[in-house]
Amino acid sequence: MDDGDAKSGKNSPKTEDKLGNCYCGKERNLNIVELLCVTCCRWFHESCIGFQLGRLVPFIMNYVFVCKNCSVTGLESFRKTQATIPQMCMTAIANLQQTSVKEGKPKMLFSKDRDIIPFMDHYWESMTTMSRRSTQSWYATVQRTLLKDINTVFAYEETADGQMYGLVTQDLTQIKPNYDEATAQGTQNLAKAGRQQKRKFPNSDQGGALGKKSRVGTELALVKLPAHGYPLEHPFNKDGYRYILAEPDPHAPFRQEFDESADWAGKPIPGWLYRVLSPNAVLIALHDRAPQLKVSDDRLAVTGDKGYCMARCTHYVTRGSWYWEATVEEMPEGSACRLGWGQEYANLQAPLGYDKFGYSWRSRKGTRFHESHGKHYSDGYGVGDTLGFMIVLPEANPAGHIPNTFKDRPLVKFKSHLYYEEKDKVTETLKSLKVLPGSKIYFFKNGVCQGEAFTDMYGGAYYPAISVHKSATISVNFGPNFKHPDVEEQFKCKAMQGRVEEMICEQTMADMMYFTENDGKLRLDTYSL
Repeated sequence: MDDGDAKSGKNSPKTEDKLGNCYCGKERNLNIVELLCVTCCRWFHESCIGFQLGRLVPFIMNYVFVCKNCSVTGLESFRKTQATIPQMCMTAIANLQQTSVKEGKPKMLFSKDRDIIPFMDHYWESMTTMSRRSTQSWYATVQRTLLKDINTVFAYEETADGQMYGLVTQDLTQIKPNYDEATAQGTQNLAKAGRQQKRKFPNSDQGGALGKKSRVGTELALVKLPAHGYPLEHPFNKDGYRYILAEPDPHAPFRQEFDESADWAGKPIPGWLYRVLSPNAVLIALHDRAPQLKVSDDRLAVTGDKGYCMARCTHYVTRGSWYWEATVEEMPEGSACRLGWGQEYANLQAPLGYDKFGYSWRSRKGTRFHESHGKHYSDGYGVGDTLGFMIVLPEANPAGHIPNTFKDRPLVKFKSHLYYEEKDKVTETLKSLKVLPGSKIYFFKNGVCQGEAFTDMYGGAYYPAISVHKSATISVNFGPNFKHPDVEEQFKCKAMQGRVEEMICEQTMADMMYFTENDGKLRLDTYSL
């Protein structure tokens, strides 16, 4: 590594992986923490990783990391393990070497007593999960480690300043965890764990610690992973607040300066350094539901519990004609459901159609509901029936094309992930509701249109919504492959799945507009809540 590359902390093209590094595609930066994915062997910048890693230092070797591209769930997983003394020595010397290069005073050799041990003592919790030693006996262990591996791992030289140690390998990009053995063991264990898997409904909190019998004895057995890109342990939208999952925004100004600074430990993180995580599929929302509802692992089915309560899906529509399907999988005696479309403030602890924010179709007698007023609409439906739900929203809808960025909101940490926190505005929204002329909702039973259910609804953004009474189970299909595909062609509507790319584009545009409107105002040195 020449001085130019070392000082910038970026590797030369020769050492760069053929696939490139990180989600951002940028080169490695040795001045910040970077993690190596156990699956694809690509490096990822800490600033681009959504998982909250905790206190770390660059060049650590004792961890297992899976990037979201390789994860079957779409979110990263990370686990730090107990480091050995040789690993800690290598990490310490590498950091001392890179810091000296960054400061313009490159050094390759360092004193055990004046440099290496003080570094390890200061960053102990960031380097290992091992408890800090209460005595100084580990100093002697460091000495023995350095001497034992001279000429293989560590370099040694007697100077006027005393005994000095460095690394045999000067290329710091080669310092990485040894995944070979863990991968071999983990593959065997994961193969065993993957056999005979049945579809199941987790408990209502959608998470929790693994039981003793389900723990896999390898470093690849990470904490229980989230389903389809959303943490299993998460805050719910309730008590007057809503929570929006955030991920690092690589395009935010001063992103790299923030990552390289040590001054932000324990302080509030500026919201504009993050962005809303746009889901890559339309699914039942884990956070935007009544907690007592049980959502299947694939997030395409929901089972009720006692009284009526509701779940919304992850995506909404504001314009055009959109369609989704639901199938009644189970409906024990005394249970029921109301399905249809609802806005974000429709009460989750009530049936859909209870308030002004929802429009539903009930299984019993086929009644349609809005504002708790039921009117006859069609025959009822039951187990085995596939229902279709189409909404038509004119361009005049007051709901804007550009979504909220939330970059001006505070970030809340919950179980290693960050969320934007927003206070509900139910009263204000109720006062501003206006009828949207030309808006319509149609319901379908086994591919047959049951007629116009609602017309001239209130304007706003509408989500597919499912409300269930007692232990009925409803599965959903947001497209593109419907049981009754003729509906799309006949009524010129689009599958809800088509909203995925649209909402990613809309969110990106909103973020770009926020940065443009606040150009020059977003600074780390003047940030305050």
